[in-house]
Amino acid sequence: MILRPTVLPGAFILEPQPHADERGLFARTYGEREFRELGLEPCGRQWSVSYNKRRGTLRGLHYQADPHGETKLVRCVIGAVWDVIVDLRPDSPTRGKWAGVELTQANRLALYIPKGFAHGFQTLADDSELLYGITPDYVPEAARGIRWDDPGVSIAWRLPPVNLSPRDAALPPLETV
Repeated sequence: MILRPTVLPGAFILEPQPHADERGLFARTYGEREFRELGLEPCGRQWSVSYNKRRGTLRGLHYQADPHGETKLVRCVIGAVWDVIVDLRPDSPTRGKWAGVELTQANRLALYIPKGFAHGFQTLADDSELLYGITPDYVPEAARGIRWDDPGVSIAWRLPPVNLSPRDAALPPLETV
């Protein structure tokens, strides 16, 4: 497994190194030991899936307030998504900046998202499904978010959004976080 840094310090794209033969392939997609050796927080305490019926579905941008900040490892196991993170860390030189990566069933990439980032995605194909490893446990009262279309962040979404939840449509801009 190869970890490639994103433009936002602390966030990484994970690329598996498959071992292929006539049967198919095998690749490690996560290793707690490797994460710890690199100073990254392991992110496998809970596992969740997000299934999305329609292309263009937009979810996010979500995070959990301190002291319940989440570290996530996100992989698209069916379909394709445009996965986006926004740096919310107060003292970060990249606060308010975003990074995106296309996660697909075919490329098998994953995105490591440390605490202090908001996360969202937009489906690029019908019937897309994501698998999340998340640490720590989800705390509903700590759930927060910022607007997906905040002009101060200016995320370049790939498609016009569909299926935006009322909650996501009502999220505040970054400047209030």
